Amino acid sequence: MARSVQSLAVGKVIGDVVDMFTPTVELVVYYGSMKITNGCKLKPFAVSDKPLVQINTRSHNLSSNLYTLVMTDPDAPTPSEPSMREWLHWIVVDIPEGLDSSKGREVVAYMEPRPPIGIHRYVFTLFLQKGPMVFGGPVLMSSSGGGAIVLGNNEDGVGNNEEDQQVPSRIHFNTRNFAAQNGFDLPAAAVFFYAQKEPASKKR
Repeated sequence: MARSVQSLAVGKVIGDVVDMFTPTVELVVYYGSMKITNGCKLKPFAVSDKPLVQINTRSHNLSSNLYTLVMTDPDAPTPSEPSMREWLHWIVVDIPEGLDSSKGREVVAYMEPRPPIGIHRYVFTLFLQKGPMVFGGPVLMSSSGGGAIVLGNNEDGVGNNEEDQQVPSRIHFNTRNFAAQNGFDLPAAAVFFYAQKEPASKKR
C-alpha cells in the first residue's frame, strides 16, 4: 500500500486532488477484465463503460463499514490550464466493505472520460463514511457553489426523496471540499490512470 501512495505522489494526485494519507483498504478498479494500476495509460474507448470497483480488506472479520467512491478529472479541460478542475465523473455511496460498487448507490451517473487535449489523470478516491448516506443534506459539491446534491448523514430523513436532489454540477468539483462537507476523514484509498484523445486515424 505504501507503494500505491508513492505512485499517487509522483502523479501529483496527492497535492492536486487529495492530501497525504495512509491507505486502510485496497481499492481495485476493473474495466472489463482489465485491472487498473496507478499511472497506467489507457485508451478512452477502453474506459467508456462503467467500471467495477472492489473494496478489499485484509481483515477476516465481518465489517459494517460503508464507503463513498468519487471519480474526477483534475486536468480538465487541459493539463496545462485546468480551469475546470476537477471535472466530476462519478459518485457511488454506501458501498459495503468487502464488496463492490454494484452493491452501492449511484448518486451521480458515470460519465466516460473524453480528454479533449493532452494526457489527463482520472482519479478514483474512496472515503469511509460515518454511517449510511441519506438524502437530506444539502451538501455543495462544486467549489464555486454552482451545483449541489442532497446528501449527508441526516437521521431525521427530511428530504429523503431522490426527486429532492438538485442536478449536480460536474465542473469545478472539489474532492477535498466534498469530503469535508460530508464529514469524511482522509481517503481510505485512491487509484488513478492516464488517458488522452486518440488521433482519428487510430481510433477503433
